[in-house]
Amino acid sequence: MTINDTPTMTAGHAEVNGISMYYEIYGEGRPLVLIHGGGSTIQTSFGRIIPLLAPRHQVIAVELQAHGRTSDRNSELSFEQDADDVAALLKSLNITHADIFGFSNGANTALQIAIRHPQLCRRIIAGSPLLKKDGSFPQFWEFMKQGTFDQMPQAYKDSFLAVTPDSAKLMTMYQKCANRMIYFKEFSDAEIRSIQAPVLLVNGDQDVATSEHVVAMSKLIPNCRLAIIPGGHGAYMGEITTLKPGYQSSDFIVPMVERFLEGD
Repeated sequence: MTINDTPTMTAGHAEVNGISMYYEIYGEGRPLVLIHGGGSTIQTSFGRIIPLLAPRHQVIAVELQAHGRTSDRNSELSFEQDADDVAALLKSLNITHADIFGFSNGANTALQIAIRHPQLCRRIIAGSPLLKKDGSFPQFWEFMKQGTFDQMPQAYKDSFLAVTPDSAKLMTMYQKCANRMIYFKEFSDAEIRSIQAPVLLVNGDQDVATSEHVVAMSKLIPNCRLAIIPGGHGAYMGEITTLKPGYQSSDFIVPMVERFLEGD
């Protein structure tokens, strides 16, 4: 399958923990759950690599609380709640064991699933996680504190409104995402050390988190592989804000992901 092929997809909503959670399923095989980044949809994070993953996996891509086609609840966003929501979705789909690939905030959520629901996790790919405040530069946190809706990437706004044409919901999602970073809750060393599933940490060398941060985190996780890839936040998987004209599927880390999932 090439990058231009569109695999067959089924979509649905599941009622989990008081929200209606949207998901898409592609392909057949061992389940591989995809968890998007903050402010994103399935397509903005994973649209370029789903066609490459679907031939060998049952890909289950989700949209988290307040994002895309998933409803909201009267609470702020948290990685713990997102993890519990994904776990409940998998239970509703009768999936008891899965590989999980999360990007950015979705990587934090994937690691929270490993912490909170270890029985669900076969292997974890955590792309561009940020687990502690000192894992990024002070300017990043200052930018988050001072940020405005106007600075939200237009691609994220367009993608949200394409699937949920409600500007009030978009603004609410933006503010909740901003609040999660303004009041960022760190992962403790004990939580990180408790992760039993094999983990592949992936980071760009010009990413939000520093290379030093992901190296330090890789040493805390008992069974961890680490890849630092040239480029920015998600360029290694075709995240929509990083795409270059004329990109090719060979630009992405799918072969590395496949080797890790096969046990390399």
